[in-house]
Amino acid sequence: MTDLDKRPLITISIPVLNEEDNVERLIARLQSVAAQNSDYAFEFLVTDNASDDNTFAKLAEIAASESRLRVLRFSRNFGFQRSILVNLLNARGEAAIQVDADLQDPPELITEFLAKWRQGYKVVYGIRRRRKENPLLNIARKLHYRLIHALSEVDVPLDAGDFRLIDREIIDHLRSFEDRTPYLRGIVASIGYPQIGVPYDRAERIAGKSKFDLFKLIALSIDGICSQSTKPLQYITLFGFVVSMVTALLVVVYLVSYLFHGDDTTPGFTTLVLLVLVSIGLNAAFVGMLGEYVGRIYTTVRRGPTAVIADRIDPISPAPRHQDPSS
Repeated sequence: MTDLDKRPLITISIPVLNEEDNVERLIARLQSVAAQNSDYAFEFLVTDNASDDNTFAKLAEIAASESRLRVLRFSRNFGFQRSILVNLLNARGEAAIQVDADLQDPPELITEFLAKWRQGYKVVYGIRRRRKENPLLNIARKLHYRLIHALSEVDVPLDAGDFRLIDREIIDHLRSFEDRTPYLRGIVASIGYPQIGVPYDRAERIAGKSKFDLFKLIALSIDGICSQSTKPLQYITLFGFVVSMVTALLVVVYLVSYLFHGDDTTPGFTTLVLLVLVSIGLNAAFVGMLGEYVGRIYTTVRRGPTAVIADRIDPISPAPRHQDPSS
């Protein structure tokens, strides 16, 4: 066995969806990073979430000359978080580093991630210090991170996205989770082990369109809250108890008022209407939150694959050693 064969294998995990304008540029920069880290062997693993543009065709062209490139194309769009999970579970490396195809997260930071990994950290994540995007969306993202952090039962890092290195030991633990609506940032944090953040400034997207608007961020927040914590259910119970106590007190007050002042329906009518409207709104919100939890239970109990792989580009082997059995 040569010294090159003994090098640790690092998987660069790349989830993509309609990134035909970015994949060539991304692979070129990753090749440069790999050349600068010659102590490691690399593979580039792409999960294509059923792109409807030329992303898969371009990846096939690149794979003809880049033997380290592997591509798994899904039969349909299974969602961003599932795409990441299937990618990690099919990674062959001793560590996997996820990077988005839009090049907003600098691949050159991989060198620093590997240095921290050598120091013993099982998870190395990028902390988004500044980002060039819509101010409203930027504020929404900050609120998202802080809301998840406040409600989570584990320490989920603030301002940290999915740009991170994960050790093989963490990846193996991911196989024990059967969540069909996973929130991987929280799951990885809940597993434990030494973790460290690396600050960086996020670049502006050069080509293509963002797949993550305000509504998808809200949906991700709901996934994060429901996947990471039952605190909202506890708050609902506490709130219901407080409202019940206040309601009982108001019943006594109105009963005493009726007995001593007679039946006068005009005073307080507006207050009653407002209370009814507020209670209806809160009940709808609480029922919706309960529905989110019940829906996740139903999805998990129903089981089924995390994602269905329809096509593969794999010059090394059609059946990876660490392949996700559910895919």
